[in-house]
Amino acid sequence: MTIKVLVVDDSALMRKLLTELISAAPDLEVVGSAPDAHAAREMIKTLNPDVLTLDVQMPRMDGLEFLERLMRLRPTRVVMVSAFTEAGSETTLRALELGAIDFIGKPRADNPAAISEYADELAEKIRGAASARLRREPSRSVAAATPVFAAKPTVAPRTSAAGNIIFVGASTGGTEAIKDLLLGFPADCPPTLVVQHMPEGFTASFAKRLDSLCAPRVVEAQGGERVEPGTVYVAPGHSHLRIRRQAGGYVTELLSTPPVNRHRPSVEVLFDSAAELVGRNALGVILTGMGKDGAQGLLRMRQAGARTFGQDEASSVVYGMPREAALVGAVEEVVSLDNMARKVLASAARSVA
Repeated sequence: MTIKVLVVDDSALMRKLLTELISAAPDLEVVGSAPDAHAAREMIKTLNPDVLTLDVQMPRMDGLEFLERLMRLRPTRVVMVSAFTEAGSETTLRALELGAIDFIGKPRADNPAAISEYADELAEKIRGAASARLRREPSRSVAAATPVFAAKPTVAPRTSAAGNIIFVGASTGGTEAIKDLLLGFPADCPPTLVVQHMPEGFTASFAKRLDSLCAPRVVEAQGGERVEPGTVYVAPGHSHLRIRRQAGGYVTELLSTPPVNRHRPSVEVLFDSAAELVGRNALGVILTGMGKDGAQGLLRMRQAGARTFGQDEASSVVYGMPREAALVGAVEEVVSLDNMARKVLASAARSVA
C-alpha cells in the first residue's frame, strides 16, 4: 500500500529536494507540499496524508506551535525534518513530547555522496511513522506543563535491590517510553544502562532532560564510570555502550566499533555484555522501536538467567523491537508501559529477598 506524504517546509528548494527523495521510494507518494502551517492545515483537510514531514522554522507559525495544535485537534503522524532538530536537541525533544513520531536532520545539498544514504533513512522513518500508534493524549510532562529542564523532583529513597543491574533498549517512541519508565524508579534504583537510538549531539540533552524529571541521577555515559545504584547511564549517540567488570564491580565502556544492526549505539551490544558478565543479576527491558535490534541479545540474557521484559503492543508507538524479541523467545514477560517500572523493580526485589 502506498504511503501518502505531505511535505511542510518554508524553503522551496528543500520542498523540491525532499519531494524528489521521498518519491524515489516505490511505496511512498508525495501528495503535496506546503510552505507554511496555514497552507499545510488546508492540505491536510483535502489530501488526508498518512505522514507529515514538518520543518520547525517557518513564517507566521513555527513548527512546534503548529505541531501542538495539530496533535490536539487532528492527531497526525509526523516526522520532524529540520536543521533545528539536528542542531537544537531541546527543540527535538519538545517535538517528541508533543507527539512527533520521529525526527531527522535536513539533507545537506552540498554533500551528494550522502544523499542516497539520507534518502534511505528518511524513507525508513516515514514507513515507521506510517505504522506507528498515535498518542491520543499528551505525555505526562506535557500534560503537566513541565518545562524541558524542570527542578529535580524530591522522592524519598527506598532500599534498592542490591546486586541487580537493569538494561534498557528502545528506538522509535523510546524517548517518551524511557521517560515514563524512569518516572517510576526511586532515587536509589538499581544501576540502569540505557540505549536509545539517537544521533550524536542529542543524547546529552536527553540525559539532562531525564535527570531533571526523574528521581534517579541520569547521565550520558562517558566510559570508565563505576556503575552505581541510583544512577542511569545513557549511551552517547556516537558509541556503543557496554558493561565491564573492574575491581569487584562494574564500569561503563564505550566502543567506536562499526554499527550493529545498522545502529551505533546498538541495543544488541549492551544486552550481550549483560548476558556475558552479569547473567542472573541482570534485568533486560526492551521498549518500543522499529526493527529487531536487541532481540538476540535479550535472548542471550534470558538464557544466562536474566529476567526479561518486553513492552506490549498496545502501549508501543512501534511494536517492532519488542515483537521481534518475543518471537525468538527472549521475552519472559510482556508488560504495558504503565506497569513496566513496577514489574521490573518488583522482580529485582524478589531476587534479593
